[in-house]
Amino acid sequence: MLNKLKLGIRTKITLGYIVIILCLLASVIILYSQVTSIKKERNDIIKHDSKIHALTNRIEKYILDMESSQRGYVITGDSNYLEPYNIASENWETDFNELYQLLENKPEQQEQLNEIKVTIEHWITTSGEPSIKLIKENNIEGLKELYTIDIGRKDMETIRNQFESLRSAVLATSQAKVTKLDKSNGILALTLLGILVFVSVVAIIIANGISRSIVKTITEVTQTIKEIAASKSNQKERIHVTSNDEINALANATNELLDTFEKRQWLQSNIAEIVTTYQGISAITKLAETFLSEIAQKTQSSLGAFYLRESIDNNIQFVKKAAFADEIDSVGIESFRLGQGLIGQCALEKRVLIFNDVPEDFRLIGTSLGEVPPKSIFIIPIVFENDVIAVVELATMTGFSELQQDLVKQVIGTFGLKINSVLGRMEIVRLLNESRTMTDDLQVQSEELQMQTEELTMINEQLEERTKEAESKSRELEKAKKELEASAEQLLLNSNYKSEFLANMSHELRTPLNSILILSEMLAENSQNNLAKEEAEFAKVIHSSGEDLLALINDILDLSKVEAGKMDITFDEVNMSEVPIQIEQTFAPVAMKKNLHFHISIAKNVVDVFYTDEKRFQQILKNLISNAFKFTEQGSVNLEIKQLGQEQLTNNMKDVSADWLEITVSDTGIGIPKDKQQLIFESFQQADGATVRKYGGTGLGLSICKEFAKLLGGWVSLQSEEGQGSSFTLTIPSLPNGIEEQRFELAFHEVGVTNEVNVSEEQLLEIKEDFQHEVEVFQGKNILIVDDDYRNIYALTNALEKRGMNIFVAKDGIECLAILRAHDDIDLILMDIMMPNMDGYETMSIIRKQMKMTELPIIALTAKAMKNDRDKSLEAGASDYISKPLNLDQLVSMLRVWLISKGS
Repeated sequence: MLNKLKLGIRTKITLGYIVIILCLLASVIILYSQVTSIKKERNDIIKHDSKIHALTNRIEKYILDMESSQRGYVITGDSNYLEPYNIASENWETDFNELYQLLENKPEQQEQLNEIKVTIEHWITTSGEPSIKLIKENNIEGLKELYTIDIGRKDMETIRNQFESLRSAVLATSQAKVTKLDKSNGILALTLLGILVFVSVVAIIIANGISRSIVKTITEVTQTIKEIAASKSNQKERIHVTSNDEINALANATNELLDTFEKRQWLQSNIAEIVTTYQGISAITKLAETFLSEIAQKTQSSLGAFYLRESIDNNIQFVKKAAFADEIDSVGIESFRLGQGLIGQCALEKRVLIFNDVPEDFRLIGTSLGEVPPKSIFIIPIVFENDVIAVVELATMTGFSELQQDLVKQVIGTFGLKINSVLGRMEIVRLLNESRTMTDDLQVQSEELQMQTEELTMINEQLEERTKEAESKSRELEKAKKELEASAEQLLLNSNYKSEFLANMSHELRTPLNSILILSEMLAENSQNNLAKEEAEFAKVIHSSGEDLLALINDILDLSKVEAGKMDITFDEVNMSEVPIQIEQTFAPVAMKKNLHFHISIAKNVVDVFYTDEKRFQQILKNLISNAFKFTEQGSVNLEIKQLGQEQLTNNMKDVSADWLEITVSDTGIGIPKDKQQLIFESFQQADGATVRKYGGTGLGLSICKEFAKLLGGWVSLQSEEGQGSSFTLTIPSLPNGIEEQRFELAFHEVGVTNEVNVSEEQLLEIKEDFQHEVEVFQGKNILIVDDDYRNIYALTNALEKRGMNIFVAKDGIECLAILRAHDDIDLILMDIMMPNMDGYETMSIIRKQMKMTELPIIALTAKAMKNDRDKSLEAGASDYISKPLNLDQLVSMLRVWLISKGS
């Protein structure tokens, strides 16, 4: 019976204190009467002082409230700020009178209180009320004058000091009374000391007996803990205590702590094992199978399934990637949507679900002896960056313990990062393979383009031979003339076909090449540091090759534009004094690298301002000088700029009435044989095969120079001997008003000098009409730009208005539809894809299907560059597609094609 009685440490100590308290009780009764009288007197002093302090503080607070309220009203002019002022003004005198009565036996303190009242009333009459009145009268000047003197600030400072002095006087009076009481307390203290000595002796005796009983039990607990610690955490023994007190509770708490430690150690070791198993796995299916197998074993699950988030036809689904403990892999459904069933609800709500009451129709768990229903189902979402990217479902015949649930939740916490890393790596590999495939396709298309160009060249040569044969047969002159006209028409038609083909093909090549350059540059930057050094180098090689291919495509596009008569030429001022400086800055490093002398000379008679297309002029010079450095191994390269005198001009040149420049680029390089000097000005041609192999290049540079010189109203001539170097001379006129008629007269002159082909007056008129038609393609066309980015709108509007087009602007799809309903004369739409309210896909679909505008050209603009974006845009109703950042030449070329197509 005594063993079952719980006599705790507190009880033991309490019993000791009871004895001491009984000893003290008699002493307390004796001292009570004296302490009571002293306490009453002290309480009266405290109560009196407290009330005085409360009243002084309250009065001071009222005055401060009046000041802050008055200042708030002065600053804002809002009458609401006067409410605290009015309340304080009504109440402070009441508290003042009460305080005055409380100090009736202290005339000196009453005198101080009267001084405070005088100062308060002075502040109210000289600062508070006048400032409020001035604000109400809107007298700003009077208010400024009042605050310049600022009497109120001095009054407020005086009030604070007066209150502080009053409090000090009250405190001094109270202190005198307290001193008197302290003397009485001294007598009581001596009495109390004697009692404490007696009680202390009794307490020591009692404490000694109680402590011996406590220490004995604690020693037993300590010894047991040391024995467990010596077992290096493998000891399963627990502390056993026979006493029925707090030491027993300590032992139980220690045993619980050991249990918690073992659980935590089990969690850490199992988490480390699971994480170790899936390290280094780069395939998502293998990762899912490994993870599911490990987690099922650790939680003693009998069935399991792993589902991965996928986007199928713009619908989010979770597809099964792995299963556990099923020989035919039929565990769970194959896929589910967000919110579909319990597992779909788990993915939607992003929370763990566990069910212990499993429905009867749930899949049975197969064993060697039969099939049994599961007892518990555990569904866990795997979250990465607040999105559920996978879901794991487990089932067991025994139920999931809290420890097993904690294990799964902690492992899932970091597993989402691993899944995202594997998916990201797989996506990078896919993009790299796609990039390689696109590069191969471009190479094949380029080769096909070369073959077709060669075939067109052969056709032209055949036509020229037929023309010569027709001219040689004088007896069949009429027949030959008809054949010649037919051949010329065919030649012009083939040339147009070739030019259109080259322009369209160059445009089509640039579109996928843009994606290759962007993706390869992103891979080369390796901002995530998830590519090997060799893979990053591969990306740099792809990007470099793409840039080379882009340069080739640009050259082909320039030639096709010239041949198709679609090259935009802008004549403006060129500062000739700056040309040598620009050329020097560009090519001096090249000369230094090749150890060649580079000399530039400009004649004194060269005009300071020359009118031509500066961009094409610079491109001709750079092409000629680049070729000179390219084919010169030793010696020098010279650039000479001079102005032709009147005696040096031919009759045709004098008819132009312009200043003529002659720019000569000479070198000491390999030279050009006589029989090859006309050939090198043709597209894709160099002097011979050896030159191509040794120096590289496509052979387009001189062809572009020749065509650009024609567009500038001039020509390029050549003087060279094999092994003695070459001199290329550009001769162009200064044309302030553009080329207009002069262009065709000079073109006729240049053709006559080079003897390339005989041009009739009818053909010249046709060329002139084509040129004028090209200028008029954009004039007055109504273009609708649909974009939510003001910067893009500004840039496109300026670029297109300069070409004579009228611009309409819509900020989203809804405004676009409204403009189309209001204006039926829109010629073309530039449609951005990513926009608020209504995107480009939906807008184009409505234009085509609901508004029935099937013939209106729509060019889709997008900053995205994925492979399916073009197909998606065309399916939605786009006529063509161009990716951002926009290439203006490419855009203008595309506009020209669609506007001409619409006009025809």
